[in-house]
Amino acid sequence: MKNGLMRWLGPGFCLVTIMFCSCTEKNDTRAYTLWYDEPAKEWIEALPVGNGRLGAMVFGNPDSERIQLNEESLWAGQPIDNNNPLALENLPRIRQLLFKGKNQQAFVLAQKTLLGTPPEIRSYQTLGDLYLIGKENSSLFHNYTRELDLSTGIALARYDSDGMSVTRQVFSSAPDNLLAVHLKTEGGDGWSGSIALTRERDARVHVVSDNRLLMQGQIIDDPDPEKGPGGEHMRFGALLDVNISDGTLSSAEDVLILENVSEALILFTAATDYDRDQLDFDRTVDPVQQCQDILDAAEGSSFETLVSRHLKDHQTLFNRVKFDLGPDTLDHLPTDERLQRVKQGADDPGLMTTYFQYGRYLLMGSSRAPGVLPANLQGIWNHHYEAPWNSDFHTNINLQMNYWPAQVTNLPETVPPLIEFFDRLRIPGRITARDMYGADGWNMHHVTDPFGRTGLMDGIQWGTSPLAGAWMCLSLWRQYEFMQDKELLREQIYPILKGAAEFTLDFLVEGPDGYWVTAPSMSPENAFYLPGTRETTQLTYAATIDIEIIHELFNACIKAAGILEQDSDFAQTLKQTLDRLPPLQIGADGTLQEWIEDYKEAEPGHRHISHLFGLYPGTLINPHTPELFEAARRTIEKRLAHGGGHTGWSRAWIISFYARLLDGEQAHHHLHQLLAKSTLPNLFDTHPPFQIDGNFGGTAGIAEMLLQSHSNEIRLLPALPVAWPQGSITGLRARGAVEVDMEWENGVLTEARLRPEKNDPLTIVYKDQRIEVDAHAGKEILLNRESFN
Repeated sequence: MKNGLMRWLGPGFCLVTIMFCSCTEKNDTRAYTLWYDEPAKEWIEALPVGNGRLGAMVFGNPDSERIQLNEESLWAGQPIDNNNPLALENLPRIRQLLFKGKNQQAFVLAQKTLLGTPPEIRSYQTLGDLYLIGKENSSLFHNYTRELDLSTGIALARYDSDGMSVTRQVFSSAPDNLLAVHLKTEGGDGWSGSIALTRERDARVHVVSDNRLLMQGQIIDDPDPEKGPGGEHMRFGALLDVNISDGTLSSAEDVLILENVSEALILFTAATDYDRDQLDFDRTVDPVQQCQDILDAAEGSSFETLVSRHLKDHQTLFNRVKFDLGPDTLDHLPTDERLQRVKQGADDPGLMTTYFQYGRYLLMGSSRAPGVLPANLQGIWNHHYEAPWNSDFHTNINLQMNYWPAQVTNLPETVPPLIEFFDRLRIPGRITARDMYGADGWNMHHVTDPFGRTGLMDGIQWGTSPLAGAWMCLSLWRQYEFMQDKELLREQIYPILKGAAEFTLDFLVEGPDGYWVTAPSMSPENAFYLPGTRETTQLTYAATIDIEIIHELFNACIKAAGILEQDSDFAQTLKQTLDRLPPLQIGADGTLQEWIEDYKEAEPGHRHISHLFGLYPGTLINPHTPELFEAARRTIEKRLAHGGGHTGWSRAWIISFYARLLDGEQAHHHLHQLLAKSTLPNLFDTHPPFQIDGNFGGTAGIAEMLLQSHSNEIRLLPALPVAWPQGSITGLRARGAVEVDMEWENGVLTEARLRPEKNDPLTIVYKDQRIEVDAHAGKEILLNRESFN
């Protein structure tokens, strides 16, 4: 049966013939494909697959294939109320010290009375590794290639060795909730070797039948005064099923052994006892039984059927957007060679289109059903037990950036895990608002974990961001702006926004100049010199980012209340409060002032440029506010002159800043710099080390260069660079539930097609021309260059 597979269908198993699926053959065009001519030597060279819940990094090694595994909810730690019990009684004193200019004294007191108890969380962890270890030495291989086709979500490795051609394919299926590995050989005696699951700690692996391996474990945390009590915490399981076409399959100790196999199908899944609804463990859940149920549901499905279901699901999302910048004359070069050319100064539009689509692919792979958690600092791909920054949910820019491309690049399905998570997070957030600040509503600070930690984390200089939850709300509000789902707004989004606004109203206090101000406050994570001294601090009141966040949040709540025809008195209170906020100020050097006073920055090239939140992703600073618009430009120039943009995510943010400033040349320059300075061989972003936010921010920045829809207008090709003289993009989305396609030649828009889903008038802007269109749901609007003459 060289062309089929045997499936185990239960006791006294029988045979079913399954044909190899031709739709997964080599992608000769290499469009939207990462490809390499040698195996990955390091994790940062491996290729990611994911279904929102299960992630894998595929190395493509002929001799000893390693597939590193993740399950999104496998975290150390446990639910802990870490709100400092001394916070509320000391809050007035901290505010008084800040208002009197005694910032350092306020800092010392805050460190003792506001910082969480404990102040740190534990880490997201690797699940382990799947190994395929060849019996014969395959080190002498040739005709090698490995690739990741973003349009199919399938990672492939192909090589010839000892007269045999070997092809391996790996994908993570959302509809079947599993990872599939398919091995096929042609010529020779077939593949011989062993299959193993490994994990270095807290787990054991054993054979449960001649074709199944089981991993069972429970994370054991040691007591740590910084992270909390120890104990037996998250339980997990993983199950692997192997089926072969011919040859033999047997077991020995904790591995499966294959001999002379022409074709094999490996199905893998994993589960934990995490309960997202409760932000806790559910000890009634059996992770092993969950795995059994998932694989049993796939039992009897041919490889062809599994691939077909996966492709239908994957391509329904991925194929919505196509991006072309002309013929790709470099697609004959491996991706790492192309990246190296960029690092040496070359331009590569084809690589940029792939990079754009890679961000969409990674968001699809790390945030969607069957997953239940948002994408973390590494998406879902992490090979550490103690990851950098714990691979946490960082909410003072990073988690927000993860979702910047979601709506504009037409992936609204990636947002529900974020909405659902923050819907649950309101519960511990209400306790933090009440116990720390004596406030209604809910809030959080700059870090959380799957267990809903909302107290102030890590240190006063890092974590004093009481409006981090308010900022997160804007990622949810965008889902309504772009999709116009009124029921979703009513049932989930508006209640979350309203709770954050209620907290903000209670948190505001009258400052020395009579304005309503936030106190304590900081501009993440930058410091300033105290006037007349060489002392630095981060702690202040009414940092500019706070004022900008409040404007965005309150205006979103006011609009939502109007749409839903409710809470008119609450909306009026928000309007009145907005009138008493401090204004945005321009400093003596012409830049936007970062703090309530025109302090001197301790680090003028700081990676965070938080006071430009109002430019992007906010909307407060725009061409209709020319003085602030120019001050924003000078702010970026000053940051860059002092070395800013040196981390991946910071550089990605700068792309969108310049796109909003309608400066295509600078936006393109920083996109090039993002690839040249902050991109790893597998196109992962690096802080360093790897953080996925820069990938998402880069994709969002490209979209922002091509389409903008804030300020109640749809702006076409607002920041098109000279380096992209011709091209097209289809399937982007604009606010108001409008899908947009565009084509251009010689740097000039030749055609735009807008597909509105609502009967609302549209204002469309191209360069300095503006037209008004009465849109009708389902009726395409066709524009060409004459439309703007």
